[in-house]
Amino acid sequence: MDRRRTAHGQPDGHATTAAGAEDPLAGALTSARAGDEAGFVTLYRALHPLVLRYASALVGGEAEDVVAEAWFQVVRDLASFTGDVDGFRGWVSTVVRHRALDHLRARARRPVVLDDLVALAERPAGDDTPAAAFQRLETARAVALVATLPREQAEAVLLRAVVGLDVAQAAAVLGKRPVAVRVAAHRGLRRLGATLAARNAFPGPGAEEVT
Repeated sequence: MDRRRTAHGQPDGHATTAAGAEDPLAGALTSARAGDEAGFVTLYRALHPLVLRYASALVGGEAEDVVAEAWFQVVRDLASFTGDVDGFRGWVSTVVRHRALDHLRARARRPVVLDDLVALAERPAGDDTPAAAFQRLETARAVALVATLPREQAEAVLLRAVVGLDVAQAAAVLGKRPVAVRVAAHRGLRRLGATLAARNAFPGPGAEEVT
């Protein structure tokens, strides 16, 4: 399987944001592909924390090693990358996912379920409003909470919320249909809301009340 499949076939050039402004990473990507170290550093600093949180939900404390291997592959193959910034995010996410799954198979164990939880202030209001609903999922504790979900739901939530992929891009990374990713993300958020509501009602010894 070509691990760069999500990047190829997309138009090369400068990406734009939803408001029509040029994506500040577009120039960095162009420079990095031409061999400029500063351009790659800019991309790395922007994306590394995001894919690290994603990997953390899959392999727990070994995420740093997994993501380091993924970045090594990205550096090796960057010159042949032909997509735009959104394609680059999808490609890096795909590489990280493959590395994480390879790691899990090699260790013959399931994804780590972490104990640390974080409070979300409120449940999401709609079926597909990730930008608003996911803003509080940017800490290690939030990733630990997401990691308690079934893996399909956890990956859908993390790719949409933390990495910032749209439904089509997340579907390409996961090898699923967009509607399946949308449903998985929504179910994951509903499950998180129910979990937090239950912890509020029955916080248990020493547990902090969610606010």
